[in-house]
Amino acid sequence: MTHTPTAETPAEPSALPAPAGLSAVPAPARARWAELVRLIERARDAYYDALEAQSPYSDAEYDALFRELEDLEASHPALALDTSPTRSVGGRATTDFAPAAHHERMYSLQDVFSLEEVEDWARRMVARTSTADEELAMTAEVKVDGLAVALTYTDGVLTRAATRGDGTVGEDVTGNVRTIANVPLVLAGSSHPALLEVRGEVYFPVAEFTAFNEARRTANLERERDGLAPLQVFANPRNAAAGSLRQKNPAVTAARPLALVAHGIGAFTPAPGEGLPDAQHEWYELLRGWGLPVSPYTEVVRGRAQREAYIARYAEHRHDLLHEIDGIVFKIDSRALQAEMGHTSRVPRWAAAYKYPPEEVRTRLLDIDVQVGRTGRVTPFGIMEPVLVAGSRVSRATLHNATEVARKGVRVGDLVVLRKAGDVIPEIVGPVLEVRDGTEKGFVMPSRCPSCGHDLAPAKEGDVDLRCPNTRSCPAQVTERIAHIGSRGALDVEGLGDEAAAALTQPDAGREEALAALAAGRSLETERSRLRIPAAELAELAPADRLDAARRLVADNGVKVQAPVLTGEAALFDLTVEDLRDVCVYQPVRRRGEPTGDWRLVRFFWSKQTYDAEGAVRKATAPGKSATGVLAHLEEAKDRPLWRVLVALSVRHVGPTAARALAARFGSLEALRAAGLDELSEVEGVGPTIAAAWRQWLDEDWHVEILDRWAAAGVRTADELTGPARPARTLEGLTVVVTGSLEGFTRDGAKEAIVARGGRAAGSVSARTSYVVVGANAGSKETKARDLGLTILDEEGFERLLAAGPQGLTEQ
Repeated sequence: MTHTPTAETPAEPSALPAPAGLSAVPAPARARWAELVRLIERARDAYYDALEAQSPYSDAEYDALFRELEDLEASHPALALDTSPTRSVGGRATTDFAPAAHHERMYSLQDVFSLEEVEDWARRMVARTSTADEELAMTAEVKVDGLAVALTYTDGVLTRAATRGDGTVGEDVTGNVRTIANVPLVLAGSSHPALLEVRGEVYFPVAEFTAFNEARRTANLERERDGLAPLQVFANPRNAAAGSLRQKNPAVTAARPLALVAHGIGAFTPAPGEGLPDAQHEWYELLRGWGLPVSPYTEVVRGRAQREAYIARYAEHRHDLLHEIDGIVFKIDSRALQAEMGHTSRVPRWAAAYKYPPEEVRTRLLDIDVQVGRTGRVTPFGIMEPVLVAGSRVSRATLHNATEVARKGVRVGDLVVLRKAGDVIPEIVGPVLEVRDGTEKGFVMPSRCPSCGHDLAPAKEGDVDLRCPNTRSCPAQVTERIAHIGSRGALDVEGLGDEAAAALTQPDAGREEALAALAAGRSLETERSRLRIPAAELAELAPADRLDAARRLVADNGVKVQAPVLTGEAALFDLTVEDLRDVCVYQPVRRRGEPTGDWRLVRFFWSKQTYDAEGAVRKATAPGKSATGVLAHLEEAKDRPLWRVLVALSVRHVGPTAARALAARFGSLEALRAAGLDELSEVEGVGPTIAAAWRQWLDEDWHVEILDRWAAAGVRTADELTGPARPARTLEGLTVVVTGSLEGFTRDGAKEAIVARGGRAAGSVSARTSYVVVGANAGSKETKARDLGLTILDEEGFERLLAAGPQGLTEQ
């Protein structure tokens, strides 16, 4: 059976010709070629990306492998493909993700959500056959939760890999897929089709996922201390697979434990004189014999009972497999019948995907509390006995607003049904009414902000959400602004990240979760003792009373509610090391990266204080590196350029671009405070909206207090180059793009130099760009600039442009 391209299923682009004569190369030579290619490419990837991998070979070993590959290709010229390492220089530093037209369209699957819908589909399929056999053979396959790809093999050699894309055209990810260990570069065995398109799913093995994320969290602690951007921590294995496969640098993909499972066939052209099977399951066995990874969980089923038994089996064991799954796929086993049944515009009629409902568990609702977001919105959430759901431990779930709490009818003390909406977000479905015993308590939405005590109110009439209007000092809102000050886009204060900001403004943020753990029989460790409610005492308490017992226990042991060190930004630069002495935070106790369910209360900035058996201090607390470090970096931050100070103020609409323009035009906070709307609006890149936002911000007394106290603490309020020393506006009306690395300028320094001279520092190249400055490793922006015929400058030309404007480029 031969599949050929049609108008709906475009042929492979002419840029990907079929290698000639590969079928004549002896199998051992092809196998050794594939092994050498993979070894060399992995060694190159590791060499060119030391961040995520280490080269497994010495230079001499690498050279020996490369010479062997050259000799093998000299003996068998058909193996000398354009993609061979012998035809490229250095590492595969980037992948362009060029468009790749599929040989045959990649369709989606028809989703069904109940056993009855599965049977409705099956009855329609049976009715389409001539025999109307209710025992019609189907393959039953677990639905891998990964990233769909299509692999093209020409005469048994992998020549291209592409993502699904829109089903007709995907992205060429050949360089990345070649790094996946279980993807054969050359098929094993013999009698390979001249053209074979294999459909599959790339996944991140479950067994590797937790360890991978935990290693990244550990690395991020060091990276934060070093002022480096954090490595991404993935929400689930599917995100990890997608993020890893679509890396621009194949070396990053190579360093991650991706795997592939083949689950279908697209276009194929049989080798002359060779027959191919009709049954889907026989194709899988054929693929397995050729060295392609196929699922060990696939079975042939007949009839409703076998289909439902398969669904039930993997519903019970869905977390025990090699990969995440989100359902079961049934396919008519006969490919001849598949062809007869055909497709709709979106899905094949001969296949259906049964989607498992979100996994549901039961747990005890210990309390309903509220949290305040950055904008002041107050959201109720449930505090529950920790429970494992859809692969992760959950102790909190949002309830959205008071109206939603009433609609669901949940009460404190209820046994509730919990699920992960979309297998991601914890959601309380509702109470288990039949087990209520009368001890449950209703929820009343607070009228005051739990963080600062201010009256809550809707932002406008008719809103169901309540908000805290205390923008100035509500800890929940202040935390976000303090973290923003420390961010790289603002004052770039090392050590002042999200955790430190929360410790300064909301040190008790984890208190309720720690109390919930106590109420569930776990422990809370403090400097003086380990607290736990005896099991016998817990058993005698009604569920709704257990959290109150936990609160009494910690209060009786001197664990007090803490007052925040900061109630606003104004005092940030007045902090002393003594201010940080007693800041304590609640942390979950982990063992080998996994939470144990226990909690501890520890000093965030100072070292632990220890006591002897009589309660006397044995070792006094002392300032830690997190205390001395953050204060030292705050001191350094006082001398940041004026535009960074403006960004740090969290003025609405005033981001880095507007801040640079304002700082370049006015030079000092004094001049900016005195500037009127018209004068501000005339600044290039500012305009009336940003001008009005700045003036409105200054109308608040507490905002002016921030400016005054920061200035008194020594924060820079004016750039050094003001007055006579201020640079001439040589770039007035010009747009300049800087790309690549310059020796004499940092990225921010180049932008500041442009804006200080009246120019616009743009981030992208367009026809309106005046000049493009090109440094080392410039990339695609240089290419686009040349395509548009723009003026390109090196670093020396950039310096002449800054000094004298366009005229400086004509002077030699």
